[in-house]
Amino acid sequence: MDRGKRLNKFIGSSNNKIYMDLKDIIREHTLPFLPAKSLFRFQGVCRDWKLQISTPFFAHNQSLSFHAISGFFFQSPAGSPSFVSIDAKSCGVPDPSLKFLPDPVDIVGSSNGLLCCLGLTGDKAYYICNPATKQWKKLPKPNAVHGPDPAIVLVFEPSLFNFVAEYRLICAFPSADFDNATEFEIYSSTEGSWKISGEICFASRKPMPRSGIHVNGVVYWQSKHSGILAFDLKKERSQLIKGYYGVKGSLGVIDGKLCTAHATGRAISVNMLSNVYSNTMEMSSNARTWEEKSRINLDAAVVGELSFDEAMVVFAGSNKLFVQSGKRLISYDLKTKETAVLTHAVELNMRCVSYVNNLVYI
Repeated sequence: MDRGKRLNKFIGSSNNKIYMDLKDIIREHTLPFLPAKSLFRFQGVCRDWKLQISTPFFAHNQSLSFHAISGFFFQSPAGSPSFVSIDAKSCGVPDPSLKFLPDPVDIVGSSNGLLCCLGLTGDKAYYICNPATKQWKKLPKPNAVHGPDPAIVLVFEPSLFNFVAEYRLICAFPSADFDNATEFEIYSSTEGSWKISGEICFASRKPMPRSGIHVNGVVYWQSKHSGILAFDLKKERSQLIKGYYGVKGSLGVIDGKLCTAHATGRAISVNMLSNVYSNTMEMSSNARTWEEKSRINLDAAVVGELSFDEAMVVFAGSNKLFVQSGKRLISYDLKTKETAVLTHAVELNMRCVSYVNNLVYI
């Protein structure tokens, strides 16, 4: 009997140790995988959690761990930004209109928690900001004229060894020296300056603003007429790739590869880039530039019947597709095959920029 009592005490002590370890595991290894809005709320759980979440090291760890699409900033050409969250309870920003910036702005790019904004007054400067923390930085004036609606791409990839965000801006702008040509200017946060690349694209393809995306060291833009303009950041070389789906399509990243997603009513086709050199292959070659990854249909019970011109893909990535149809924003999960309507309040003719809700330090 005594031995039994001693065994029970041992089990109780072990269970207490397991509980304490589990609490530490949650704090150390689960919290970094949560979005910023949830983390701000969880600061009120206890003093230890508040101290943990408030440290720069934790913010750095969270920016490395959390990359899920969290919502979209929408903006009309003459209006302030607004934010639509995928999950309003867990993801959000304290000031969706970005009034903490010194000027009214137009959002022109987004990457892993950072936004690139163009000032609408004064010297019309570029700003980099984190809308979750309200941190921001004004960038120096570019060397070239980018125009009122620049085709700019923000590239920020969190690194284990960089506690302060290191990012680049790549702008494809009309050449002032050659008709129908495109040049490229790059801003590096490491160097704190702009540099015009020696590369000039003479393909007469104007890149579409807010269509750009970065995949594995290459920036891609949809062009206004046909094809996709690519710019290799390491080689600083441009290329025109066949394949274009007009205003109803979107470039995206699925399984680490460039893809295009195009809506025709409720039907959405997703194609992956397979061979950028197919146009140089011999005529009998079976090599194709694009391969179809999937063809899906949005659930009619959820969205009803959509006309040919009604739906437009606004985002493809993170195994999700997002489609705007009128004032509705519709999501489709490529894994679960579920269709859902996120909101009925999106205004028509709004510009859309995706967003990741993290704590990255600028």
